[in-house]
Amino acid sequence: MAKKDRSAEKIICQNKLARRNYFIEETYETGIVLAGTEVKALREGRGNMKDSYAQVKNGEVFVYDLHISPYSHGNRTNHSVLRVRKLLLHKQEIKKLYGKSNEKGLTLVPLKMYFKNGRVKLEIGIGKGKKLYDKRQDIRQKDDMRDVQRDMSSRNKDW
Repeated sequence: MAKKDRSAEKIICQNKLARRNYFIEETYETGIVLAGTEVKALREGRGNMKDSYAQVKNGEVFVYDLHISPYSHGNRTNHSVLRVRKLLLHKQEIKKLYGKSNEKGLTLVPLKMYFKNGRVKLEIGIGKGKKLYDKRQDIRQKDDMRDVQRDMSSRNKDW
């Protein structure tokens, strides 16, 4: 019987709107403090980070509005859905994040949550909000790339 590869990353959920609404300058991989039923619910793929954000308070980093649905086989001791969860970082990283998050226009945005070596990890980024014209420019670039790909594939079919 072959041994399972636990080192591979298994993505639980992603915040797709984050890269659309923010310029991501730096990213950090963090651990997250979870209850047992939260981990079981995440193994079922029940995470949602659409409106979530992170903040530094009292020398610790917390993530807010990270939605983890209740575990399907849980009982009355199931976790609360939108509780504030602590992130695990080194002290130097927390100081750096605190300095960056206090700058005007910068915020801490959760980007994706995944399993790595059997542990839940959360990737957060330092983001600067995009203006409307920046978003339009990104959409235009994606459309142009899609057209180029379509033209290239149609040329390959002709051969």
